Amino acid sequence: MTSRTAIVTGAARGIGAATAKRLAREGHAVAVLDLLEDDARATAEEIAREGGTAIAVGADVSDEGAVAAAVERVASEVGAPAILVNNAGILRDNLIFKMSVDDWDAVMGVHLRGAFLMTRAVQTHMVAARYGRIVNLSSTSALGNRGQANYATAKAGLQGFTKTLANELGKFGITANAVAPGTIRTAMADTTAARLGVTVDQLLEERAGQIPVGRVGEPEDVAAAVAFFASEDAGFVSGQVLYVAGGPRG
Repeated sequence: MTSRTAIVTGAARGIGAATAKRLAREGHAVAVLDLLEDDARATAEEIAREGGTAIAVGADVSDEGAVAAAVERVASEVGAPAILVNNAGILRDNLIFKMSVDDWDAVMGVHLRGAFLMTRAVQTHMVAARYGRIVNLSSTSALGNRGQANYATAKAGLQGFTKTLANELGKFGITANAVAPGTIRTAMADTTAARLGVTVDQLLEERAGQIPVGRVGEPEDVAAAVAFFASEDAGFVSGQVLYVAGGPRG
């Protein structure tokens, strides 16, 4: 497999960190991007200790100028990006009658605007190379989830975004796919548990009982799916949404 440069957003922890480490183990140089560079540094340093190549990059993915600067820094320091994983995300959960405009805009800004800005910035390099892999993180919430009108809408929007990218960029050797996780053991589960008034262990135990394989997911489960879509072997797979949820939808 050819070693390439990958950018993983929201890679300081959770699914993003697991994905960055997985791509590094497969031989890629990885830009670990998160809102604060100091937060991203721990993941990058862990990759380096394991013998991989990584840099920590701080950028707000919803800020056009910050995104452009971050992508150009990656290109100059570790090489033109050939793999992009749009993983950055936030929660601002609430029932619709309690949800503020700021709650709505913040989630749309990170998930949708962020994915758009990052993709637009990297596709220039991918088109020039006639090769690229774009993987967007959706969610089972895209199918609808109480208390997540903003998040569910954003994650459903990413699926439409993915399919459009596949149609537009395929002729340049660029694929675009989405991974839609179900319940995963991350810090976001803590946030959800707090909103529901239960402990995270109670939440995960309840969710595990509803999942056909009998357990909740780990970040590495999602990273494995992302790694496939990011691989050379996935060159004839584009515009797809893969639910990583322990069953048809988790």
